[in-house]
Amino acid sequence: MSPIDEALVKRIHRDLQDDFDEELELELEDRDYGDLPSDTPPDERSARQRYFRELIRLQSELVKLQDWVVHTGHKVVILFEGRDAAGKGGVIKRITQRLNPRVCRVAALPAPNDRERTQWYFQRYVSYLPAAGEIVLFDRSWYNRAGVERVMGFCTDEQYEEFFRSAPEFERMLVRSGIQLIKYWFSISDDEQRVRFLGRIHDPLKQWKLSPMDLESRRRWEAYTTAKEVMLERTHIPESPWWVVPADDKKRARLNCIHHLLSQMPYEEVPHADIELPARQRREDYIRHPVPAEIIVPERY
Repeated sequence: MSPIDEALVKRIHRDLQDDFDEELELELEDRDYGDLPSDTPPDERSARQRYFRELIRLQSELVKLQDWVVHTGHKVVILFEGRDAAGKGGVIKRITQRLNPRVCRVAALPAPNDRERTQWYFQRYVSYLPAAGEIVLFDRSWYNRAGVERVMGFCTDEQYEEFFRSAPEFERMLVRSGIQLIKYWFSISDDEQRVRFLGRIHDPLKQWKLSPMDLESRRRWEAYTTAKEVMLERTHIPESPWWVVPADDKKRARLNCIHHLLSQMPYEEVPHADIELPARQRREDYIRHPVPAEIIVPERY
């Protein structure tokens, strides 16, 4: 194995370890950082600890933001765009991880069906917009037309140009209606996307993330770059500017994006009344009937 190949394998293994760590984030209260492999370098161990500590701190601020959004009736839409494997799903998961799904929800629309293709282009996105006290995160959005549809030839030149005439007006209309619109583009390098795709190819738990469209997008890297540049130039407006997140380092990208998101709203901690657990009512004639054994899930673990 050449030194380059060996380094690539080590990198993929590190990414797998990161993925395992991510799945354990919800159990951080019980996590022992000493469980990392014994040969983990001290600086890497320390970096992981710093990441988790800062992530938890930012997530606690997101909870305060959520309370403020509900309390004030604020309406927020956040768009996450970027190349395949840029890390959009990862940051969305970290944002929503500890929030109420009734307040903060994700919209990840599939390809339009035959009926939707005959509608006004923005129509199918409108039903996902927030009411007062809600946050909606779009995992890809109406900017599909400026990206994948343009590159893959799924729209005509006329539809493409009409999108750029309509999108700024559509977004200005949303802002005038009281919706705060925040747009993020996750930017990764050619080499980094290659490594992440290889990681997905060799990880059975992530192979489902690789579609034929993803692989074709890899081949058309330069066409996507051109489409992105045009999109940013023609839809970066004062009412809803684009924010570019350098995303070659997944952990830094998540922390930087969440920190920036928090800075975009003048939230403050909402006071709550003290909570007291009420005494349970008890009746002398109450009898708890046993559960039939045949409907109990077997205890295999």
